[in-house]
Amino acid sequence: MNSIERKMVEVLTDLRENHYVEGVKAEFEAEGTRMEEALRLKEVVSAAGLGLTLKIGGCEALRDMYEARVIGVSRVVAPMIESPHALKKYIQAVKLAFPDDELEDVSFCVNIETIDGFKSFDRMLDLEEVSELDGIVMGRVDFTGSLGLTREDVNSPEVSDMTKELFSKAKTKSLECAIGGGVSAETLPFLRMLGPELVDRYETRKVIFQCPEALHDSADNGILKAVGFELMWLKNKRDFYGSIAFEDKVRLEMLQSRYDKMIVKAGGVYE
Repeated sequence: MNSIERKMVEVLTDLRENHYVEGVKAEFEAEGTRMEEALRLKEVVSAAGLGLTLKIGGCEALRDMYEARVIGVSRVVAPMIESPHALKKYIQAVKLAFPDDELEDVSFCVNIETIDGFKSFDRMLDLEEVSELDGIVMGRVDFTGSLGLTREDVNSPEVSDMTKELFSKAKTKSLECAIGGGVSAETLPFLRMLGPELVDRYETRKVIFQCPEALHDSADNGILKAVGFELMWLKNKRDFYGSIAFEDKVRLEMLQSRYDKMIVKAGGVYE
């Protein structure tokens, strides 16, 4: 580990001990996490005594699932599940990618993040395969977009009412329910209104909080600390790839200064 990563461990340990954080999230989907990034993040997360959740690229993203096994994640989340067929394909892919003796160590969830997914949810719950599912995540930013609203509407009464309806249905199948998308201190009243019987977790871009414990009076401080962790992660990522980009800079400049005219004279080309 480098110095930033050691500090990240300290921040995550504080979040676990004082703000009821249960894990960290990476995305092969919208975030575009690369394998080497995920492995470095896994090392940091494990050192802090937390689990890693991985959002894969789609309902049948087998390659992502295989890599999730290599990384050693504790939870897999499939995005944009909008139909019973998509949910069925996801569960089939999970069974193909994960041996039976590994399934019990990993939770499998789906994102419901569009109005189409919301309208299809009753039919999803009618599937036999739903018994293989552990939970759902309400992705509020994409959900509001699908309603023709904006990110500023994630805490609106309309989204709150639809989330309550969605989670109430999910609980009839004993599914865990999480809130994601646009989570900030302003989200806390939204979460508290839903109540502990419906909300099991809430997620910032990188950090996952356990409910109802993480809805205490200093929850806003925990969210700000989570943003601080994300900033460190982004700086660490920038420095990591910056060092790779610099590796060949000296030799590139040496070759160019020594041979550029000779290459052109010989009829060669370089840019």
